[in-house]
Amino acid sequence: MYKKVSKNEAVHYIWGDGCDSWVFVDKDTLSVKLESMPPNTRENAHHHAKASQFFYLIKGEALFHINGNESVTVLAQEGLLIPPQTIHFIENKSDEAIDFLVISQPTTNNDRF
Repeated sequence: MYKKVSKNEAVHYIWGDGCDSWVFVDKDTLSVKLESMPPNTRENAHHHAKASQFFYLIKGEALFHINGNESVTVLAQEGLLIPPQTIHFIENKSDEAIDFLVISQPTTNNDRF
């Protein structure tokens, strides 16, 4: 019933511009991923109809663009909650990779627009 998770054993995929994702929890009600973005990369603006997402920066500095008119800088050891229906994207404008956890409830599978 209880199972440890490890980055080395997690399902891994590449998204966007060479960004990495390791899936630690993948349930209908909850998703937990460790993600890494190379320097000077960003994702496309999108929203989730149902899912809230919490981003927690482990390493580096991320810039979140929200609803086309707001930007929030998040540093290592800080987090940001993105409610459902919020248009957003994350950007790494630095010369260093960033690492962060993204926790989604419920999962964002089939919920990205």
